[in-house]
Amino acid sequence: MARSFPPPAARRWLYLIHRWIGVASCLLFLMWFLSGLVMLYVPYPALTDREALAGQPPIDWPKVHVPPREAEQLANLPEQPRAMRLEMMANRPVWRMTGRAGELVTIDADTAALVRGVGSAEAARIATAFGHAQVAATTFVERDQWTVASRYDPHRALWRATLKGPDGRALYVSSRTGEVMLDTDAHERFWNWLGAVPHWLYPTALRQHPEGWRQVVIWVAGPCVLAAITGMWIGLLRVRLGQRRFKGRRVTPYRGWMLWHHVAGLTGGVMLTFWIVSGWLSVDPGHFFRGEDPGEGAILRYERAKLPPIDVPGLDAVAPRHAVRLDVVRAAGLVWLEWRSSERRLVVAAEGGRTLPNVSHLSKAARVLVPDGAAARVTRLTAPDFYWYDVGSELHLPVLRLRFQDPSGTWLYLDPATGAVLSRIDRRGRVYRVAYDLLHRWDAIPLVINPPARRAWIWLFSIAGVVTSVSGVLLGWRRASRIIILRRPSVPPPPS
Repeated sequence: MARSFPPPAARRWLYLIHRWIGVASCLLFLMWFLSGLVMLYVPYPALTDREALAGQPPIDWPKVHVPPREAEQLANLPEQPRAMRLEMMANRPVWRMTGRAGELVTIDADTAALVRGVGSAEAARIATAFGHAQVAATTFVERDQWTVASRYDPHRALWRATLKGPDGRALYVSSRTGEVMLDTDAHERFWNWLGAVPHWLYPTALRQHPEGWRQVVIWVAGPCVLAAITGMWIGLLRVRLGQRRFKGRRVTPYRGWMLWHHVAGLTGGVMLTFWIVSGWLSVDPGHFFRGEDPGEGAILRYERAKLPPIDVPGLDAVAPRHAVRLDVVRAAGLVWLEWRSSERRLVVAAEGGRTLPNVSHLSKAARVLVPDGAAARVTRLTAPDFYWYDVGSELHLPVLRLRFQDPSGTWLYLDPATGAVLSRIDRRGRVYRVAYDLLHRWDAIPLVINPPARRAWIWLFSIAGVVTSVSGVLLGWRRASRIIILRRPSVPPPPS
């Protein structure tokens, strides 16, 4: 006689674990599925590059009197800046620089004065120029629900400037540099209370403590992983195909809500398991997916280049019409001037000319970023690949992909116009791309380039997940109610 697997004692524990962990996990699953569908249409508020370019006023060249080299000297940073940009801050041009240790320096490009802070009145002027609307009120905020992420820390506190108008638009302005950090409206904020905030377990009180928030996600999602896996196991155990079917030739013994739970769980259970496991992996328990950075020294050696003398009229002469941003880009020992407007990008060599950097030169120079790697295989990409893509529509193309033969399996993605490093991904990062991004966001390239198909795919399995979750909650409530009734002490009848 064949032995059943798992044995009866283990099977009993399998059922108990799924039953009682599943009661709570199904409530969480229901929240995650519904909030995930909201996020499919309304992402978390962020200032995209397109929004920044559309809001920024054109550079007022008659007011620019400080050339790039002088601005760099005035910044007085210990090393050449990691980033250097010219743009408007309300009605005055400024040079913005970020140092190698994260220092933020803003220089007035008209007076050469150091910008040491931004007050309420100036924040209102900045928001008016950026948002093309008058400011109704400004509020000084250390952090709130929409600026809780750590990337805002160097700019805190922030000015929240509420613009006049029916859409409840608010701009967040750095009190240190005057840079517009975030653009939100009432529509985004409302739907994110139903979307990203519950989906990511993202209330301000929790998220402002990054490691505490990470541990909560790990220990909340972990039991849900167990519930999903045990549910799939039980679901398969309770299916009979072929000749050994249940009464009435049924493949499942269940009826009513148990039938819905069984069928929906089998239909969407694999996807549900992928979703919860990948969601759990999103915070990288154990830091398994943490890659190895080349170090600031290697990055500096790749970017180090002496800025040539450039006069302001020369900059004005090559600037495209309505340019709103000038970035000084250093890469592979070269210096480039990158002009941006909402419609156009123009890159010129700082010492004159518009020729692109030599691909062979970029490949050799990039070896300093991967010192233990052999020569790279270089591919020019004009379309997304599995690791260079964007679910939105702001993907930088074309790019150069450099694949090195080093112990970490490093790939670099470079801007062919400047040599700037756009992305670095090693073998662990590529595993994470599958384990989290692909299995949680379903952003395979065929789905990314066909958004309606991606939405339909996610809706299909989300519906199965919602049915599984709702039926699980109802079944758990019924069982708990029966136990409470059975354990309730009987009241003796009153004496006659």
